[in-house]
Amino acid sequence: MVNFTSHEIRDIIISMLVIAGVFAYVFRNINQGDFISLIPVTLVAVGFGFVFHELAHKFMAVRYGFYAEYRLWVQGLVLAIVTAALGFVFAAPGAVYIHGQYISKEENGKISIAGPLTNIALAAIFFVLIQFVSFSPILTLICGLGFTINSFLAFFNLLPVFMLDGAKVLKWNPVIWVVTTGIAFIMMAYPYIISYMRLTI
Repeated sequence: MVNFTSHEIRDIIISMLVIAGVFAYVFRNINQGDFISLIPVTLVAVGFGFVFHELAHKFMAVRYGFYAEYRLWVQGLVLAIVTAALGFVFAAPGAVYIHGQYISKEENGKISIAGPLTNIALAAIFFVLIQFVSFSPILTLICGLGFTINSFLAFFNLLPVFMLDGAKVLKWNPVIWVVTTGIAFIMMAYPYIISYMRLTI
């Protein structure tokens, strides 16, 4: 059974609100400069992607019998705010800390890939939904941002760099890493591919 401490719930809520706020600030131009009213949009499109990514790690770790708890990084949230002020976002809102006995390479790989797979699944859901919500500019915006940001989060976290999920997944199973990273890259590049094709036709 997965349990959440009051401290953990607080950290999750703070992380989601800060992430939603900084992305709303960066994307404020698409809402005539009003980023406050854009926060509910980024909360769904972006905030859920960040937090669900981390919770996927937690659920998988608990499944293997480990104790796992999400904790926010104050420095990471401050970095997100500072970079947003500069016009882009580099966010590391927090991480899931896992405690227990020895974690095997396979367990570590599966726990690590759970996050990016969650972002891929969310991106796919937003992609499907966007086909049916053209009647609503707000829903179209939510789905568009949700697809774009979650695709990027999946690809970025799968990079085989120390501290990112990709390094652990690659160490566990190179084939799964290649396939998953390839899917994330195609999803991330999809809008640019479509734009290029429209320009060349």
